[in-house]
Amino acid sequence: MRYATLIIQVLILFFILSCAAPQQEKGKEDLPNILFIFADDMGYGDMGNYNPASKIPTPHLDKLASEGIKFTNAYCPVSVCSPTRYALMTGQYPWRSWRKTGVMRNYEPSMIDEDTLTLPQMLSNAGYQTVGFGKWHLGTTFPTTDGEKPVGYGEFRDHLNGANIDFNQPVSDGPLDRGFEHWLGFSCASECWIFKDNTIMGAILHDLYTIEAASGTENLEKIPLEDYLPYLTEKSVNYLREYTEGDQNRPFFLYFSPYVPHIPLAVEPGFLGKTQAGPYGDYVHELDHYIGKLLDEIDQLGLRENTLILFASDNGSQFIATSPEDDPGNASNSMDDFKENIDPDAHRPNYPLRGTKWTAYEGGVRTPLIASWEGHFPKGAESPDLIALNDILPTLATLVGQKIPDGMAKDGYDLLRSFFGEEPGNTKRESIVVRGSGEIYGMRKGKWKIVGNGDKENPVYELYDLEKDPGESEDLFADFPDIGEMLENELKDHLASVNK
Repeated sequence: MRYATLIIQVLILFFILSCAAPQQEKGKEDLPNILFIFADDMGYGDMGNYNPASKIPTPHLDKLASEGIKFTNAYCPVSVCSPTRYALMTGQYPWRSWRKTGVMRNYEPSMIDEDTLTLPQMLSNAGYQTVGFGKWHLGTTFPTTDGEKPVGYGEFRDHLNGANIDFNQPVSDGPLDRGFEHWLGFSCASECWIFKDNTIMGAILHDLYTIEAASGTENLEKIPLEDYLPYLTEKSVNYLREYTEGDQNRPFFLYFSPYVPHIPLAVEPGFLGKTQAGPYGDYVHELDHYIGKLLDEIDQLGLRENTLILFASDNGSQFIATSPEDDPGNASNSMDDFKENIDPDAHRPNYPLRGTKWTAYEGGVRTPLIASWEGHFPKGAESPDLIALNDILPTLATLVGQKIPDGMAKDGYDLLRSFFGEEPGNTKRESIVVRGSGEIYGMRKGKWKIVGNGDKENPVYELYDLEKDPGESEDLFADFPDIGEMLENELKDHLASVNK
């Protein structure tokens, strides 16, 4: 009897100690693979799952949404490329970086400080293989033959682009220096250069861009821009096949970031005319096709059950409306043009939202966000929870058992509960700051949103009730000045704290 009592006491003590012990890191065998698909300038209303009136067939993305959870209040903090990519990679607002506004220009150095934790670094710390394909657009340092800055530094295009690039030396301060083990793609499309890991091995070709002034490009692979999406898909598929044939003790993080449907609209000839939304719609349809190839490969390789798949866009579409008859280059940000000149039969990429890329209106900063993980996330679910792309890093950190160091991911929240379809709990995001391409800011809190309009030094704020008016058509600031001023003061306090 005494021995039995002693055994019971030992078991009780063991139970108490095990409950009090800190959470241990997850074993690699418990971690899911992660695929992050990042569209470039795709609108909130392009997918049929988000917009039943869409004139673009997106069967593969629609199926992905039906297999997981879609978020209807997900945000890019900024309505242009580089700042949103910075937020995704760091969990921080981009105005904390040296690049306060706008996008990265040719050959500029990394937007991410060396000591800033990034999403691939965090996942690498958790034991992941980290691989990226496509567009980086967060800065990379290129070697030159004369020790000077590359010709065209700080520009978007230069007719002497590449004149002093040294193709015999590696690039630096790029994706491999910010957490990726392997990379294939470019940093900025107008630079043209494609690098594998840190070696320049190719260039994209398009009428807008030039490499004619560069010497020593004879052995580089030349890839027409319309071939870039299928090229990246093929390389990503090859990686997955090699992964399944090799050592699978480490899960993978695959970042698939094609340059689609960003202009120039380099649609493969076989996809032209396949939609009722013009070349833009054809390009989105082509993107869906190649995403389908990637997802089908994951299925065929038996990886789907343990692969968490995320899809988002880095900002809204630049087009208000597109149709087969329209010139897709004629996009307007004018609300008056939208009301008066819109073709009722045209496709509206950002439907039902106002504004486009470059603006702080919803059409510029709200993104479709889908998360699928078989057997874990709910199927066919829809979440209204407020979420930003800067929340991805801390959310995945919790999933893979990583602690975020103090001072990192300052503007991100762990919203993992929302992905499981649960109430967010104490970590619920209450508000999100957004910005257009310049210095016009906005803030959403609950159902309310303010957005600056006019002079960046002394903006006049508009107030919208997004629950009743997602298209931001009725400015309510005069009707609810207390709410408008509260949000304005919170926004100013945030910006002042960042700029101390």
